[in-house]
Amino acid sequence: MSKQIYCQKLKQYGEQLTKAPLAGELGQKIYQNICTAAWQLWLEQQTMLINENRLSLVDQQSKIFLKEECEKFLFSNTSTTPEGFIAPSKEN
Repeated sequence: MSKQIYCQKLKQYGEQLTKAPLAGELGQKIYQNICTAAWQLWLEQQTMLINENRLSLVDQQSKIFLKEECEKFLFSNTSTTPEGFIAPSKEN
C-alpha cells in the first residue's frame, strides 16, 4: 500500500514517490511534498524544456537550468515556457 501525502503542487492528497527522485536537498523536498502525479507533470515539462531549448544533459549549465525550473514548477508555479511554444493537441 502506497503512502498518501499532501502534494504542494496539486494541493490535494496523492501517492508518495517510492524514493527521492533527485540527490540532495531538493530531492528530499520533492519526496516529502510532491506526489507521483505532480512528478509526472514535471517530467513532461522537463521533456518539453529539453526539446524546445535543445538542452544537452551533459552540459552543466543545462543541468542547473533544469534543476531551477524543477523547483519553480513544483513549488512556485513560475516555471517558464519557451517563447513561441505551442502545446501539441491531445486529440488523436
